[in-house]
Amino acid sequence: MQKRTFTDQIQREVEISFPPKRIISIVPSQTELLFSLDLDIEIIGITKFCVHPAEKFKMVTKVGGTKKLNLDKIRELKPDLIIANKEENNQEEIEILMKEFPVWMSDIYTLNDALKMILQVGAISDKVNESENLVSKIKRKFENINLSGNSFQKVAYFIWKDPYMIAGKHTFIDDIIKICGFSNAFDLERYPEISLEVLKETNPDLIFLSSEPYPFKERHVEEFQKICPQSKVVIVDGEMFSWYGSRLLKAAAYLQVLVNEVNTDFAKIKSK
Repeated sequence: MQKRTFTDQIQREVEISFPPKRIISIVPSQTELLFSLDLDIEIIGITKFCVHPAEKFKMVTKVGGTKKLNLDKIRELKPDLIIANKEENNQEEIEILMKEFPVWMSDIYTLNDALKMILQVGAISDKVNESENLVSKIKRKFENINLSGNSFQKVAYFIWKDPYMIAGKHTFIDDIIKICGFSNAFDLERYPEISLEVLKETNPDLIFLSSEPYPFKERHVEEFQKICPQSKVVIVDGEMFSWYGSRLLKAAAYLQVLVNEVNTDFAKIKSK
């Protein structure tokens, strides 16, 4: 098996045995991507959060969580490639693994970053044609999102409760919000904590409560509606806003439905 060197998304050169035969993925959206590229046999380890596809999840060895890995289990599996992410994984654990195994890192803030990642993962796993076809399909779906009639509502996108945390600027979620024709209600970086008092003062047009990582429910909609009675509060599928692998194939259609529903509701309000 030959050795080849690839550059990852944090500009590290990673030498791997090519093509890799024992892959561990420690990022849920990238795990789903690998299965989409027909790498079922090569995938030997995933995290407990790599739940898609469900039928494959049950069959693969779990190596802990995205931020709390079982390093000894990873060592037992002897991977020839680990695929990780700068934001989703623990830096200290990743640095330990880098000393022992080839670790390829993604670093994603935009849809374009995600598409580049898909192509790069295709290259390092010897699935170039499959990754190119996947990217072409995703591009077509996102190009067909219709934003006509969108009034560029301001969105507060909540990812956590106790403390309350939002998706701010310079995040993948923020880029998806923009693609939907909305704008972020907060000019803050990354994932800041905010108080409900600040939320009330900001008075966003839309409040999106994500289904993950915190599982917001209908009871939370009522709570937020009391705080911001003028806002439209919606529970949204967090996977469609934050998974940057092959789930993007489904995201465009979901986002189109969401945009249509929001625009219809705002049109009704204006007509009153």
